[in-house]
Amino acid sequence: MKEREATLAQHLRELRFRLIVSLLAVLVASAAAFPFWERIVYLLLLPTGHTGSFVAIEVTETLTTSVKVSFWCGFLAAFPVVLYQAIRFVAPALTGSERRYLLIFLPAAMIAFACGVAFAYFVLAPPAFKFLLSLGSGIIEIQPRISNVVNVMIRLLFWMGVAFETPLVIFLLAQLGIVTARGLARFRRFWLVIAFLLAAIITPTFDPLNQALVAVPLLVLYEVGVLLARIAARGRASSAEALSPISPTE
Repeated sequence: MKEREATLAQHLRELRFRLIVSLLAVLVASAAAFPFWERIVYLLLLPTGHTGSFVAIEVTETLTTSVKVSFWCGFLAAFPVVLYQAIRFVAPALTGSERRYLLIFLPAAMIAFACGVAFAYFVLAPPAFKFLLSLGSGIIEIQPRISNVVNVMIRLLFWMGVAFETPLVIFLLAQLGIVTARGLARFRRFWLVIAFLLAAIITPTFDPLNQALVAVPLLVLYEVGVLLARIAARGRASSAEALSPISPTE
């Protein structure tokens, strides 16, 4: 009992240490990004295509916007450190093969997230904001609120980055034997509904075009995940066949 309590205390101390290091990394990176918050906001506003000015209607709105964009940039910059601390914490509990999957999965996950962010920035955001800023412009003088536009952009970039992780998550689950390609194929009709529900949540508009711009990539990513699940199943079958004992020949 005492040994178990000592081991638990050691794990908790290590977890606290990893969390403190990760938090310090995010804070330092956020502080380093703060002097450049105006340039960061300018980059976030480019896809909107709005040539007029943006307004702030609250005294603290500019400050909260600058802190928010600095924090998100700091988090992205410090993400490798956070990821490293997480790996170091869970690595002792993983097998050798699971560590290999994790080492392959993590760089691919970062690339997939970056692809999702790029898709949202260059493909999704321009038509979405064009629709929003032109709706009712004949009778309404539109003056976009800076905090609102920044919040919408951050939400689009983040959730599309997460959505692009779908194939990798499916592949990892298939590699661990949690899901199968046959089960995913049967779930396809439900994913069609889920994709459009997610599109309605992610996109700031309700028009079919912008929702399709999100739903169609989600459907394609799911099909890629099904293909990767088949590849994972073949790999697991080959490994099992290689490890199985050879029957004696007569």
